[in-house]
Amino acid sequence: KIDMRVLFFDFALILSVVHGLSHAPISRRAFAASVPFAPAILFSPPDSFAASPDAAEVKAAKSDIMKLIEADSSKGPTLIRLAWHSSGTYSKIAENGGSQGGTIRFKDELLHGGNAGLAATAVPWMETIHKKHPSISYADLYTLGGATAIEALGGPSIPWRAGRVDEGQEAITPNGRLPNADSGPAGSDPSDAQHLRDIFYRMGFDDRAIVALSGAHALGRCHTTASGYDGPWSPTPTTFNNAYYTLLKSVKWTPREWKGPFQYENGKGGSLMMLPTDIVLIEDPKFLKYVDMYAKDEKLFFKDFAKAFSTLMELGTKNLVSVA
Repeated sequence: KIDMRVLFFDFALILSVVHGLSHAPISRRAFAASVPFAPAILFSPPDSFAASPDAAEVKAAKSDIMKLIEADSSKGPTLIRLAWHSSGTYSKIAENGGSQGGTIRFKDELLHGGNAGLAATAVPWMETIHKKHPSISYADLYTLGGATAIEALGGPSIPWRAGRVDEGQEAITPNGRLPNADSGPAGSDPSDAQHLRDIFYRMGFDDRAIVALSGAHALGRCHTTASGYDGPWSPTPTTFNNAYYTLLKSVKWTPREWKGPFQYENGKGGSLMMLPTDIVLIEDPKFLKYVDMYAKDEKLFFKDFAKAFSTLMELGTKNLVSVA
């Protein structure tokens, strides 16, 4: 026969150790006397013990994200950026960062240079959806938003799993883990290629994945009020396709003459732009071979992108589960 009192105290004792209430050996009797609020721990577990959302809840949240994008397709690329930046802080060396904790919701992380503009756009958009579906962690919701947006804008279906657990501000990683638009001297040069490799290799990616993930620049645009740069990469900024690669190869990109940061344009007064870390993909031979592949074969690009983006969104996670 199971003694439920013993079972209760064993469970509560485990919780106390996990949450720092006790670090030294303690008897059940002493523990019971010293933790009068143990029943509150048992019946009101902290967010970190929340179970993964059920399929119906995820489906409803995805539907709300789809409606958000259908009402304004320009929000789709920003949701992808939120998912990307929530995940791209991972370090396989330090074994921290990534999408697991959903820490991009905090002001301190939103102040990181690479996240400029998200505090006034994607984060509050997703807060509205989170209030409707509170059983889904922010970490899960942000990545679900990115996967859904890619699909909504005509891209491939991105494998997505649930179970990320929100963490506190102490889990925020240092600024500087996201890729910059330019590194070293102004304009594209070998330092930009090395910068991309430093950032992406730290996460565990290779050159092929770097080029595949860069293809998301077919979507969206830069804003002077956020990054300081200006303009879209392609003439179809709300359609996911391989135009990023075809434009890189077919257009003569020239430095833009303006007061803003160094960027390229498609001829004087052109409406499109590329960043130095875009142009380096056609200047570095090891990157260029993948640009060539994806420019010729959109189906291959979709396949490689889906694999790389799904991997990106699972960096730093554990115990994820498929949600049918």
